[in-house]
Amino acid sequence: MLKSLMLEIQELEVAYGSIIALHRISLLVATGKIITLIGSNGAGKSTTLRSVSGLIRARRGKILFEGEEITNRAPHSIVGMGITQVPEGRMIFSNLTVLENLQMGAYRRKATAEIKKEYDHMFEIFPRLKEREKQVAGTLSGGEQQMLAIARALMSKPRFLMLDEPSLGIAPILVKTIFSKIVEINQQLGITILLVEQNANLALEISDYGYVLETGRIILEDKSAALRVNSLVKEAYLGG
Repeated sequence: MLKSLMLEIQELEVAYGSIIALHRISLLVATGKIITLIGSNGAGKSTTLRSVSGLIRARRGKILFEGEEITNRAPHSIVGMGITQVPEGRMIFSNLTVLENLQMGAYRRKATAEIKKEYDHMFEIFPRLKEREKQVAGTLSGGEQQMLAIARALMSKPRFLMLDEPSLGIAPILVKTIFSKIVEINQQLGITILLVEQNANLALEISDYGYVLETGRIILEDKSAALRVNSLVKEAYLGG
């Protein structure tokens, strides 16, 4: 295994009852890179992330994190290894304040002084959250809730961050902001990112490498710049 490889999925098969959601897919995520999975609804993108997180059991195949097999491990064990997922729909604690949501993200950590510094760091990355520190999270806009979901995930100090549809339900004006922050997190914090996103154009614009999923199978993979000019990708996912 290459030293620069953070995640490796080998022949992964996942089923919901008799319905196969992933047909023995294989993919690689290089350390320090942004890798994207694109595809239509029901292609298996979220299932892939949930399998890595331990939220869905694999029927066949292996998932390796830095060379160590993590297939079907308990989710809390996987978080403890430095893997965190921002779920589709954000799943913030809507009845808690912004600060309390961040505290929940750090629940596994014990160094109180370090955590306080981390709050400040999150507010530097997302200044809007600082302005709304004491506001109940359920009253934030969709874009602000997405910022909070990402900041909460970062509070666990991950080395590998998975983002599931970060642009979903967000005003277009804030989508660009969210994506610029994803790049900032990758470049400034050195966090490797696996991005699932229906906005294929934006996803390919900020990522290094991409995989195209269709009905549970990887039908295409290449450097993101190459996928952006691929005729099949342009026609199916980039509006021609």
